[in-house]
Amino acid sequence: MKKLKPLDYKILSELMKNAKSSDRQIAKKLRVSQPTVTRRRAILEKEAIDGYAAIPKLEKLGFEILAFNFARWKPQIRVELMNTQEFLKKGRDFLSKHPNTLFVSSGYGEEGDSISITVHRNYADYSEYLRSVRTEWAEYLLDISSFLINIKGNEILRKFTFKHLADYIEKET
Repeated sequence: MKKLKPLDYKILSELMKNAKSSDRQIAKKLRVSQPTVTRRRAILEKEAIDGYAAIPKLEKLGFEILAFNFARWKPQIRVELMNTQEFLKKGRDFLSKHPNTLFVSSGYGEEGDSISITVHRNYADYSEYLRSVRTEWAEYLLDISSFLINIKGNEILRKFTFKHLADYIEKET
């Protein structure tokens, strides 16, 4: 990856705050030319931007639960199978049947060896998802635990957005 310039961070920050911003709007705000923003944005899209997406209000779409699921795999699985094509294909096939899965990655922590983030319409939907995980991954899975968030709850102090990260990036450059 090419090293980003300070202007790149500023452009990226503006896009994180509002991905609908035009190059002209960003150029005006940053006091640079629009062609400069267009050129730098093209580089960012190759090097530092995975894509543009709207962040929906999940509760308005009928979802009630956001789940952080932590899986612990059997020790021999971690060593022998996790990076094999067979295991990865099984994972891709499983995910194709569960489009409510927002993120999956291996990792390290007290709770497990991998994490998935899923959304569910209700507790019954979440329970069915867990049943599916336990059934389809029984030969590999040691345990699975979850941290559930009531999306409709009033306890949410900060909604999911990249605006705050954009502010942080701006301050750091």
